[in-house]
Amino acid sequence: RSTTDVPKQRRVVPLLMDHVQLSLAAAVAVGVAAGVDLYVLTAVASNTSAGLWVGAVIRCACLLTLTRVTAGLKPVLVRFAVMHALIAPALESGRELLYGPGEAVDWGDVGTWLTCTGAAGAAALCWELWERTTAASGAGEEGQEEDNRKSRELFVRVLRLYRPDVGLLLGAFSFLLLSVLCGMLIPIYTGRVIDSLRTGYQEREFLSAIVFISVYSLGSSLGAGCRGGLFMCVIGSFTRRVKLALFGALANQDIGFFESVKTGELTTRLSEDTTRMGRTVALNINVLLRTLILTLGTVGLMVSLSWSLTLLVLLETPVTGLIERLYHSYHQRLTEEVRDSVARANAAANEAVSGVWLVRSFHAEAGEARRYDDRLMDTHRLKTLRDRVRAAYLLARRLSGLSMQLALLVYGRAVIQRGHMTIGTLLTFLLYQEDLGNNIRTLISIFGDMLSSVGASKKVFEYLDRTPQCTMGTLAPEQLRGHVTFSDLRFAYPSQPDSPVLQGFNLVLKPGTLTALVGVSGGGKTTCASLLQTLYRPQHGAILLDGHPICSYQHHYLHRKVSVVTQEPVIFSRSIRDNIAYGLPDCSLDDVQQAAKKANAHNFISQLEKGYDTEVGERGGLSKSEKQRVAIARALVRRPQVLILDEFTSSLDADSEVKVLQALSSGSAPTRLVIAHRLKTVEEADHIAVIGQGRVLEQGSHRELMEARGSYYQLWEKLF
Repeated sequence: RSTTDVPKQRRVVPLLMDHVQLSLAAAVAVGVAAGVDLYVLTAVASNTSAGLWVGAVIRCACLLTLTRVTAGLKPVLVRFAVMHALIAPALESGRELLYGPGEAVDWGDVGTWLTCTGAAGAAALCWELWERTTAASGAGEEGQEEDNRKSRELFVRVLRLYRPDVGLLLGAFSFLLLSVLCGMLIPIYTGRVIDSLRTGYQEREFLSAIVFISVYSLGSSLGAGCRGGLFMCVIGSFTRRVKLALFGALANQDIGFFESVKTGELTTRLSEDTTRMGRTVALNINVLLRTLILTLGTVGLMVSLSWSLTLLVLLETPVTGLIERLYHSYHQRLTEEVRDSVARANAAANEAVSGVWLVRSFHAEAGEARRYDDRLMDTHRLKTLRDRVRAAYLLARRLSGLSMQLALLVYGRAVIQRGHMTIGTLLTFLLYQEDLGNNIRTLISIFGDMLSSVGASKKVFEYLDRTPQCTMGTLAPEQLRGHVTFSDLRFAYPSQPDSPVLQGFNLVLKPGTLTALVGVSGGGKTTCASLLQTLYRPQHGAILLDGHPICSYQHHYLHRKVSVVTQEPVIFSRSIRDNIAYGLPDCSLDDVQQAAKKANAHNFISQLEKGYDTEVGERGGLSKSEKQRVAIARALVRRPQVLILDEFTSSLDADSEVKVLQALSSGSAPTRLVIAHRLKTVEEADHIAVIGQGRVLEQGSHRELMEARGSYYQLWEKLF
């Protein structure tokens, strides 16, 4: 060794000696404790329950004293000492209570003492791990009690949504009870068949057991099938109602809401979370009740067969509970992350598909594919981690189950040799034990599934409870002049609250006049049209329609009197007639045709094979000019008093533009607000307003503004 290692060796050797001394001291302490405990057990306690209780008190006092002297009163050691001292009198008292005085167990035997010690150590270890996981969960999540309270409230709200299906639920639970009771009795008669064959063929007992097995199997199958069918009907009915309610709530939200929430997230909540909510009662509570009844009934039947084997089986429960708790604490978190990741992947796909024309034009297919692949890889990694956790959980669960089965076989052999049970009875017990293990795991895991269902309902209820910012009133007068006043408006989009688009905006639209808004891009022209449609609500000021705030009008009435034609019209996947009469269920074909004639769309529609009944798609079937004319007809069929035209002639040829403008100016023309860059449209406007910097810079007729040589004149020179 080099000389530089000498100081290190001098430091390591004393540390090793300290560890050796501590290990020897611990071994001596454990040996002394075991010796004292065995001495007290054999010298003081008798094999009666009363004597065992007296001995338990003395043993507990001795063990706690030794613990305090050697290692201090640590919680895990205290729990072990108490359970180790009390397990023998508790078991003996239970045996005497169930079967009365009889052949006592030799609790002073070293093998029995080691069994009790191992059971107490396992229980203390599980208790300690449970406490640590609970403490870690509580330390990592502030407000855990508040979260639990909210989860309970959400669960109650989900239950209330099942009121229309109460009849189906009662029928399903009745069949559930029939299935459970019949299923529990089958193993008893299975064991009787084995005993009848083993002791010599006894035809009467054999046939009787076969008949009962057949009857109970038929009853269990019938109950399970009817139960499953009724619960599936309940799930379908519940999911349809919740999806419809959520869709209605989303459809009534303001436009700012859709700008802040991605489409993929909304579709995920609408398609997946609503379905997961349906499982809360129809599946989870169904499984919970069925498993609870099975567990209680199975334990009762097992105790009647062998109380000692039943106690041995129940020793597996704390281990199973710990495994299930650790698994679900991770699995629930990973499931939430997977759900959010799927929503992000859906959002990326929806964006690419909805803008496929732009993607193709800019040759961005590879970039969008990589972006979508990144989202899918995130989801894949989360799912892989979740599956690994589940694999480890299944391995631990399987090992615990196999260990218990081996212990039962070894102890069952001893019980049979003593003549306390037959082979058929042991077979019946083993069948019950397998069912009991599955039932206990299901009981523990079902709470995780219910929490997952409640977590899915949280977002759904948030959307259902959200109040739109642009709530409407009830005003619906018979006559409407169409006088619009923008009074001192200040507005900023919800996505950019610190960047106001309109500031001190004032404008009057007189009934029957054509007002044109001109200005540079981003000046607020389209924003004015959006505010007039009540798509947004201004932060300051008001929009008055015939002297009343526009939001005081009834929703359906307002949007029949105020209509809009946009530059990029939306055509739905339905017939041309339905597209024109969209939102007007009582609209006749004559009204549709009259509106189409005014929009110069009747001729091309009539030339189609099915005319107005021609089915058109969202993206195909019509040219851009034809879509524009169908959109104009859709606005005119309402006979609006206020008509908003946002670059509505951008896709029209000169002939169609002239005919449409003539139709809009003939008869009792509505109040028209036009956003256009066409020279002819702007020149023929009754009133022109130049918008810039969020306000009206100047206004008047074309001649007046040209003579003033102000902002309009400069803009005119640049554009035309």
